[in-house]
Amino acid sequence: MSGRQRAKTVVRLEEARPSATPKAETPPPMEADPLYGVVLLKTAMELKRRKDGSVEDILRDVLTRMRIPEEEFRAFLEQQGGLGQLLGLRGR
Repeated sequence: MSGRQRAKTVVRLEEARPSATPKAETPPPMEADPLYGVVLLKTAMELKRRKDGSVEDILRDVLTRMRIPEEEFRAFLEQQGGLGQLLGLRGR
């Protein structure tokens, strides 16, 4: 080392400013039941195994067998973007 040191650069960070446009109110995220992932997995497996029946029928069967309230699961689905998006369905 030559004994010379570089001048230290001091950077002042600005505080985050609130945006001028208010954001749309989004509902608070609901607490997802850990079994919802199992429902999706079982539904996908049934869709692959069974060629008869619609996605809705198969989903209802799985929810009934697992004793999960359909209304609560549907609310979870809507929050996640819908059943088709979660299962990667195109037009079954």
